[in-house]
Amino acid sequence: MNPYKENIKGNISERIFKSSVDNSELAWHRDKEDRIVEAIGNTNWLFQMDNQLPIRLEGKIFIPKNTFHRIIKGDGDLRVTVHKL
Repeated sequence: MNPYKENIKGNISERIFKSSVDNSELAWHRDKEDRIVEAIGNTNWLFQMDNQLPIRLEGKIFIPKNTFHRIIKGDGDLRVTVHKL
């Protein structure tokens, strides 16, 4: 079960992470394809790649396939677009 709700259109999806999501559900993971993730609106949620410090989730973030990464909960709901390449 995913910690988000998702609306998929082709290879682009919009995901909504509710502020009530438990931190334990935001686990380190890796994906089978390259992706570009971008927050919709301003947020203080963070994004972290393996062996890197967390960064603010803003602008387009490229995630290479098979690279461990996670998001870190901030305030309010988080809305992102995920473009599978």
